[in-house]
Amino acid sequence: MFALRTFLVASLVFAVSAARGAEPSVVVALGDSITRGERTGVKADETFAALLEAQAKQKGVAVKVVNAGVGGERTDGGLARLDKAVLAHKPKVVLIMYGTNDSYVDKGQKDSRLPVEKYRENLEKLVEAIRKSGGEPVLMTEPRWAPDAKNGLDENPNTRLEKYVEACRAVAKDKKVKLVDHYANWQKAEAAGTKIRDWTTDGCHPNPRGHRELADLILPVLFEALGAEKPKP
Repeated sequence: MFALRTFLVASLVFAVSAARGAEPSVVVALGDSITRGERTGVKADETFAALLEAQAKQKGVAVKVVNAGVGGERTDGGLARLDKAVLAHKPKVVLIMYGTNDSYVDKGQKDSRLPVEKYRENLEKLVEAIRKSGGEPVLMTEPRWAPDAKNGLDENPNTRLEKYVEACRAVAKDKKVKLVDHYANWQKAEAAGTKIRDWTTDGCHPNPRGHRELADLILPVLFEALGAEKPKP
């Protein structure tokens, strides 16, 4: 009888341990409306966050991707809600993508919504807080605007955004953080003949094709951050 009880207890412990081991790794995508993704012309399951979860599962890697994107948000907004919107999920990896709103100049204004120095400082704080919580941050540059897009000063928003992209790259280098450079990828595609309008709904926000481009670039880096074997093309 004692041996039977021992066997049953051991079996139960093994079953519970196995179940826990099967739990998916949590990944949080933190950013603005480009991260939120869902809008006219883009369904929830067409966003890069949803695509990452689906593609990872197809390749045998169990992940749960939480989309924590908020339209119009800047890095200071991300910092303000980091604990409840991100760290409360106890993520293994956090994808951070900001810059489009931080760098934008509104009509009637002369300066970007947030100085590039403050943007960089906020990125550093996000990285440090995520690491302190036990998660791994992954920085991402924002994709390019279409060449015919305009800001409040009637200039192409890329003129301002590029400085923030450079700051993001610098933080990644200084803090030894993995980087997904969407801006460089879209810039390369544009130079090769791709029209950014064909990848966006409005010259800024990715359409389903644009989200696939984002997800395809993120996936290998995400697998590396998760400690999984890189997916084959």
